[in-house]
Amino acid sequence: MILLAAALSRRVFKASRDGDATTFLGNLCQCFTTLAELGLNEHHQNEVINYMRFARSKRGLRLKTVDSCFQDLKDSRLVEETFTIDEVTEILDGLQTVVHSEVESELINTAYTNVLLLRQLFSQAEKWYLKLQTDISELENRELLEQVAEFEKSEFKSSNKKPSAELIKPKLAPLNEGGSELLNKEIARLQEENEKLKTRLKTIEIQATSALEEKSKLEKSLKDLQTIQDEKANITQDISELENTVATLKCQFEKTLNDSTANQKSLEENLMTTKHDLLKVQDQLSIAEKELEKKFQQTAAYRNMKEMLTKKNEQMKELRKRLSKYEAED
Repeated sequence: MILLAAALSRRVFKASRDGDATTFLGNLCQCFTTLAELGLNEHHQNEVINYMRFARSKRGLRLKTVDSCFQDLKDSRLVEETFTIDEVTEILDGLQTVVHSEVESELINTAYTNVLLLRQLFSQAEKWYLKLQTDISELENRELLEQVAEFEKSEFKSSNKKPSAELIKPKLAPLNEGGSELLNKEIARLQEENEKLKTRLKTIEIQATSALEEKSKLEKSLKDLQTIQDEKANITQDISELENTVATLKCQFEKTLNDSTANQKSLEENLMTTKHDLLKVQDQLSIAEKELEKKFQQTAAYRNMKEMLTKKNEQMKELRKRLSKYEAED
């Protein structure tokens, strides 16, 4: 928009020198290249005409201001018949400063005016949940600029003249209650889809919660199994220590037997006692193993595994029955 305003300001100064009224107005309406010839409906065309009328009024005031700058210079400075180069330079510098200020003011005002106009259009579009896009490159399209100039001539200089049939194209229908109905339907569809997504999200959350609970149960069962395995390892270690003790006692007995035959009977009795103790210990270990096995069978992990195996066996039996049935039918 700033570049557009700069171009328009240059047209202002040119119009002040050449008096070409249509050149500035044609360039002023660069952002309205979609006129009646390009498919605007009657309402939008009237809005463009109103903006052109406003722009023509502002341009006329600015041109009068520029003309007054030159007239003031003539009245105040051009009172002598001859001037030196320095005086002419001073006069032109002063005129340049004044004209520069006026053109800069017009640049700023034009840029701000165009921004306000775009703001109105975008605000109306946002109420309909629309997103407008602009193509800055089209602002310098010479062909479209010429169409704008022709449109201005036909509207403000020969308003009674009808546009040629070749320039008339199908007009766009204005938004009405039908558009509002379509928008409401689209909003309802989106809301319905949003509700479906919420329901699906809740289902996924429930499934995730169930999966986490199942995972916690499996982790607890695994810990129980590890505890049982640790206890069994400790019992195995005790058995190994007892076996080592028996082996040591046997070695000591054999050594004592070789050293003294007099103590052979006593050693044999000790050996028998040790063997009885060993058998008693083995019985105790056997009983402990049975109790441990019984405890293991009573654990939830064992029962779950047993139930799973039972269910799998029943499923296998059922599948075998179905398979035999199908084979008999074949």
